[in-house]
Amino acid sequence: MTQFLKRFIADDSGATAIEYGLIAALIAVVLIASMSVLGEKVGGTFDKVGNEMPQ
Repeated sequence: MTQFLKRFIADDSGATAIEYGLIAALIAVVLIASMSVLGEKVGGTFDKVGNEMPQ
């Protein structure tokens, strides 16, 4: 039983999976935030160009 507990405490494979999950979530948040900001700027640029074109 003590061997099992020692191996269980020393096992960090679950922590690694959680760390990768947190990194992926952080990357997703950064991508969503940057796309939101850039999307508004690009949309404004297209609106400006569209308004300047003759109809």
